Amino acid sequence: MNWRRNIQVLDLEPDERFELVCRKCKKMRWLSAQELLDRADAKYLYLEDVERRARCRQRGCGGTMRMAQTTEGETTPFVGGLA
Repeated sequence: MNWRRNIQVLDLEPDERFELVCRKCKKMRWLSAQELLDRADAKYLYLEDVERRARCRQRGCGGTMRMAQTTEGETTPFVGGLA
């Protein structure tokens, strides 16, 4: 089970963004949750279905896309050892 299978478009905050990368030509584009919420046919989809339907918009490509979740929060480095 992956995270895309558990999250429905209606569960998203409108300001959330996803990174879509073409598996064929490696072109990247952003997809906002608001774009999905505005589309009547996408509201009730799970993110897994959104990823499956996404196609590259690069001329002549049309490859399948890989979806990644982005975070705006601060990241912390791993500190090895025992506390």
